[in-house]
Amino acid sequence: MAGIKSAKSALRKKMKDIITQLNTEEKQRQSMKVFDKLCSLPQFRESTRISLYLSTKDEIDTIEILKYIFERKKVVFVPRYKGKEMEMVKLLSMQDYETLPLTKWNIKQPNVNELRENALQTGGLDLILIPGVAFTANGKRLGHGMGYYDKFLDLCLKKQQKIPHLIALAFNEQICEDIPTSENDILLDLVLTEK
Repeated sequence: MAGIKSAKSALRKKMKDIITQLNTEEKQRQSMKVFDKLCSLPQFRESTRISLYLSTKDEIDTIEILKYIFERKKVVFVPRYKGKEMEMVKLLSMQDYETLPLTKWNIKQPNVNELRENALQTGGLDLILIPGVAFTANGKRLGHGMGYYDKFLDLCLKKQQKIPHLIALAFNEQICEDIPTSENDILLDLVLTEK
């Protein structure tokens, strides 16, 4: 286990260096290509309850996806971190998004004291769009190391009758030959990149 931990840690550092070298224009270009591909996926078009991460500068930009979801009158849930737990809570509109406070990690999220609809308590999710540090073409994922998504996905799979589609959004540079994984790591259905 210690070997896997240190291998994951080394890969995180390597990927961080690679992504930092991508300029803003290239990140935006790839983000738009991924957005276009996502819009054509049946899993996305047919989903009505979607979980979407609110991106940082080192992730595929999700703002256009968020606008698109609201335009299509779909319901969107975003991560809210409380201590070691993460829940998916309802976001009401682009205006709601604009007014969200920033966390210490510089991520927008609904205030923890604010009462919001929780996806797993009101019917679950059809699709979860997932961030990460590195991925393999066959759906392995390396997260940021806190285990938020692994724990949430595990809970989701226990609580929901129908398993949601799990799709990662990634830069081309985030695709690796292989990723060290442990038994807690959940395999994704699809890793969407520009290529």
